[in-house]
Amino acid sequence: MAKLLGCPAWVYLPQGTREERLQNILGLGAHAEIMPWNYDDTVRYANDMAQQNGWVLVQDTAWPGYEEIPQDIMKGYVTMACEIDQALQKGSCPKPTHIFLQAGVGSMAAAIAGYLASLWQEECPKIIVVEPTQADCFYRTAKAGDGKIHAVTGAMNSMMAGLCCGEPSPIAWDILKELGSAFISCEDYYSAEGMRILAYPRGEDTAVVSGESGAVTTGVLVHLMQDGELSGYRQKLGLDEKSRILLISTEGDTDKDNYSKVLAEG
Repeated sequence: MAKLLGCPAWVYLPQGTREERLQNILGLGAHAEIMPWNYDDTVRYANDMAQQNGWVLVQDTAWPGYEEIPQDIMKGYVTMACEIDQALQKGSCPKPTHIFLQAGVGSMAAAIAGYLASLWQEECPKIIVVEPTQADCFYRTAKAGDGKIHAVTGAMNSMMAGLCCGEPSPIAWDILKELGSAFISCEDYYSAEGMRILAYPRGEDTAVVSGESGAVTTGVLVHLMQDGELSGYRQKLGLDEKSRILLISTEGDTDKDNYSKVLAEG
C-alpha cells in the first residue's frame, strides 16, 4: 500500500523470519530488515523508531494510547466476514455451526467473531480459537481465568510464523473472552497435516495452496474428528455429522521451500 501511495515504508520483521519473506517485502520497495527479537519486542522497537522519526506506526496489536489504527485494521478484516455472509446468502446455504479461527495477536479472529456474532446473533456459531503452542497467549490467558492477560516470552520457533505473537491485543481479548467457545494450543504437525490435506484433497474437491498459518485450523479439525483420544473435546464442542464448519485460510505458500518440504514429508 505504501508503494501504491508513493510513501516510504520501513518494515521490521521478528527473529526467525524466512529470507524469502524478507526478499518479497524488499522487492516491493520497502526498507526492511530482520531484527534479533521476537514479534512483540520487534513491535516495541518499531514504535520507538516511529516516535523518534515522526512516522506513522501501522500494525494490529493495541495498547493504551494506541488503539485507533488497530481498530481500523480490524474493520478491514471484517471484509472477509461480509464476503462469507454474502456467499452464504447467494448460495442459500445454512449458516455454519462452528468457526475455527487462527490467532496471532487476535485481531483477525476477534474481528470475524465480533462481526458475525453481531450479524447472526442467536444463530452465531461456536468460535474456536487456534494457536501454535510456542505462542499460545490466548490459550494461556483463557486457561488462567484470572482476568489478567498472560503473555508468552522469548523465542517462538513455530513454523506458523504469522501466528508467533506472544501478547494478545487487549481489544481482541475483550471480544474473544466473551465469544470464544474454546481455545486450542497445538504443535506444528497439526499445521503440516492441514497443509497436505488441503493440497491433496479427496474426490473432486478443489486443491487449496495454504501455508503454515492458514492451514492449522484444518489440521486441528481433522484431529478432533478422527482422534479417539480427543472424543471428549469433540463432544463438548458439539462436533458431529450434522456440524457445518467454516475455516479460513489466511496465507498461501509464502515460504515455498518449507511448503514443498511439508508436502514431500507427507
